[in-house]
Amino acid sequence: MPDVTIGEVSWERMIRAVERVRERLLRAASALERHHIPYAVVGGNAVAAWVARVDEAAVRNTQDVDIVLRRSDLEAATHALAEAGFIYRHSASADMFLDGPDAKARDAVHVIFSGEKVRPDHVLPAPDVTESEATGTFQLLRLDALVRMKLTSFRRKDQMHLTDLLDVGLIDATWLSRLPTELASRLQEILDDPEG
Repeated sequence: MPDVTIGEVSWERMIRAVERVRERLLRAASALERHHIPYAVVGGNAVAAWVARVDEAAVRNTQDVDIVLRRSDLEAATHALAEAGFIYRHSASADMFLDGPDAKARDAVHVIFSGEKVRPDHVLPAPDVTESEATGTFQLLRLDALVRMKLTSFRRKDQMHLTDLLDVGLIDATWLSRLPTELASRLQEILDDPEG
């Protein structure tokens, strides 16, 4: 191995970590599309795709891949993704496709089932895969559905994602009237204090 500084090694690892997530996303999307299985990319990758349309410099990296699938397509998706090297696991009430036999949960494609609540206390169920659009690379959840998902989960990272969408002008106060009351109040919270 050539002599490199600690900084160079860290830089290479950072780049590789980002590339691995992107490769995982594209490989999974390609396998699902090849088998005509409806899906939509959600989570941090969906936020990044939307933000990149406005300002590439504002894109935040994410560590995993999240997709929406219909539960009725899980078996077909399991076969399609196995061909691409993914291994299905159900653990701790989460469904995922690990990226190989030695992969950790972070090295996975995480599944959210459309039309089902992720948690019983969630205001809304996950959107259907039809609430998506083709990007030329993968099926991307439409912005309105993505915002509803982020407001429904409303974890710290969801709030950061909503702030990213707000910062580039993809969402604003006009969205309040489009949302159920509970979700509108959460968006108002972000609008009132975007720095959190």
